[in-house]
Amino acid sequence: QVQFVESGGGLVQPGGSLTLSCAASGFTFSSYRMGWYRQAPGEERVFVAAINSVTTYPNYADSVRGRFTISRDNARNTVYLQMDNLKLEDTAVYYCNAVSNPYRPQFDSWGQGTQVTVSS
Repeated sequence: QVQFVESGGGLVQPGGSLTLSCAASGFTFSSYRMGWYRQAPGEERVFVAAINSVTTYPNYADSVRGRFTISRDNARNTVYLQMDNLKLEDTAVYYCNAVSNPYRPQFDSWGQGTQVTVSS
């Protein structure tokens, strides 16, 4: 079955950096566009970033473009999210999933997510 295991979250001050990882299994990872979503308290889960399967071309939400960088390692079935210059509004639980057009999650299954808290 499809599984995602996210890690790397934590508490960081504004302006700081974190790198998230997501290990995926249960599907042919290299064939799918992969991405990150986040859910802030009291809000719906929203798209953050995606990376194509072959071209590795990235797409970003406007709110993170220029600060976040998505990458993938098909040999490890892992997708990463490098987050720089973090802001208070980046506080959320971060999840990964495969991404279908335009930016909807491909699978119904979700991992436990990883908490990112930006606070001074």
